[in-house]
Amino acid sequence: MSCFVSLCLSIWVALMMPGRTSALNENIDVLVILPLNNSYLFSYQRVFPAIEYARKTLGKGDLFAGLKFNVLYENSACGMDALFGLVDKQRDERPDLILGPVCEYSAAPVVRVASHWNIPVISAGALATGFTTKNSEYSHLTRIAPTYLKMAETFQAMFGHFDWRSAYLIYDDDKDERNCYFTMEGVYTVLSEYHIIDHAVLNSHEERVDADEIIKSVYGSEVIIMCAKADTVRDLMLAAHRRKLTSDSHIFFNIELFNSSSYGDGSWKRGDKHDYEAKAAYGFLNTVTLLRSTKSEFEKFSIEMKKSLQQSNIPVCGDCNAVNMFMEGFHDALLLYAFALRDVVSSGLTKKDGLDITHSMWNQTFEGIASQVSIDANGDRNGDFSVIRMTDLEAGTHETILNYFGTNGSFQIMPSFKREWFSLKTIPGPPLPPQPDQSCGLGVSAVTGIIVGGVLGISLLLAFYFFRKNYRITIERRTPREECDIGKHRQLREDSIRSNFSAA
Repeated sequence: MSCFVSLCLSIWVALMMPGRTSALNENIDVLVILPLNNSYLFSYQRVFPAIEYARKTLGKGDLFAGLKFNVLYENSACGMDALFGLVDKQRDERPDLILGPVCEYSAAPVVRVASHWNIPVISAGALATGFTTKNSEYSHLTRIAPTYLKMAETFQAMFGHFDWRSAYLIYDDDKDERNCYFTMEGVYTVLSEYHIIDHAVLNSHEERVDADEIIKSVYGSEVIIMCAKADTVRDLMLAAHRRKLTSDSHIFFNIELFNSSSYGDGSWKRGDKHDYEAKAAYGFLNTVTLLRSTKSEFEKFSIEMKKSLQQSNIPVCGDCNAVNMFMEGFHDALLLYAFALRDVVSSGLTKKDGLDITHSMWNQTFEGIASQVSIDANGDRNGDFSVIRMTDLEAGTHETILNYFGTNGSFQIMPSFKREWFSLKTIPGPPLPPQPDQSCGLGVSAVTGIIVGGVLGISLLLAFYFFRKNYRITIERRTPREECDIGKHRQLREDSIRSNFSAA
C-alpha cells in the first residue's frame, strides 16, 4: 500500500511541476551591455533592433508565447563602465541574462563577476583566445559569434591542404580595441606549432606606416597574412607589387573583420593616380571573411535592420551589407537562451540555475537568422568562412573562390577557383627594388594615347628618313649619267665646229 501511495505522489508531483508544460511562462530580466557611441559596429542603436526582432519572433510561436523579456541597457563604452553598470544593477535585482559586452577589456571583468553570481552571459564579442579557457572565471560565457581562433582554423586547414610552410603576419595594433592584435593572436596560436611564423606590428593611429619597409621584410615567407585598415592594406599591396612580390613565390591574404562591409568589389579604388596599379596588385590578394547568407529570412531581416539604422540617422551605403555579425549574433543569442531555458525548466530547474542554463546552450545546433548556428562543447560557435578574390582583372570584381565549414573542417571549392593561385612555383627570394609606376599618375586611356601617339610619331620620322635617303640615292645615280650625256653633246658640238672650220 505504501508503495502505491508513493507512486501516486510521484506522478502528482511530476504533473504539477511547471517545467513539464509545453509552453514557457517566464519573465526574464535581460541586461544588455553595449556602447552608446555609434562609431562602434556593435553600438546600442545598431544592435537594439536585432534584439527586438528576435523578441517579436519568439512571441509569435506557441512554444515561447509566455516568455517575456524585460530588456535593460547599460553603456559599456568599451571600458570599465561595463562593470560599473553591472554592479549598479546589483542594487536593484540581479538580471537573469547578460548580453554583451563585446570589447575584450570590457567583457573580462563582467564575465568574471557574472560567473561568480551564476548569471549566463552570451556575447557576440569577447572573441580573443584568452576567453577559451572556461573552467573557472569565464565559466558562464557563451560566444555566439565565431571567435578569432575559429577563423584561424581556416588558415590552418589551408596550410595543410596546400602544403604551405611559413607565414608572415602584418597587423595594425591600435592599443585600444586591439581587434587585429587579437585576430593575429588566434592565427599565431594555430599555426606556430607546425609552421615558421614571423610578424610585423604597425600603429597607423600614431605613426606613418612605411609600407615599403615592411614589405622588404616578408621575402623569406611563403604566405603573408594582413589585418589592418583598408587604406593600409592598399599601401602594402602597392609596395609588394612594385617589388615584384605578387608573383608565384608569395601568397597574400587579408582578413576582413566582422563582415561589416563588402570588401571585394572596388576596394582598391580611391580615385587617385594609383588606382590602375592598385587594381593590378589586388589581382593577387585573397580576403578571408565570414560566409555570407543567402536565406530569404535573412534578406527580410536585413531590410528591417537597414530601416532601423536609417531611422537612427546611422549612415548606411546603398549597395553594401547593412547587417554585421554583431547584429546577427545578438539576435541569435536570444533564441539560444530561449531553447536552453526550455530544456532546463523542463528538467525541473529554474531560470536562476545559471550554470545549468549555460551548459544547456553548449554543444547545441539550431537555425539562426543567417545560417545554422553550431555551438561546440566549450560554448564557442563554430564558424563558416569564405575566401574571395578578384576573378575579373579587367572589371576589378571579386568572387568567392572557396568556403570553409568549421563544424567538420571541410572545404567547398567554387568553380571560379584556380589551383595556381595557391601554388608556389618558386622559392621566396630577396625582393627586387621598387619599380616606378609606369602610368606616371595618368589613367589607362591617357597612357594608351601617349603610347599610340609616340609610335605614330616614330613611324612618320622613319618614313621621312627613308624617303629622303631614297631621294638622295636617286639624285646621285642620275647626276653622273646626265654629266656623261652633257659631255657627249659638247664633244659633238665641238667636232661639228671643227668640221665646219675645216671646210672653210
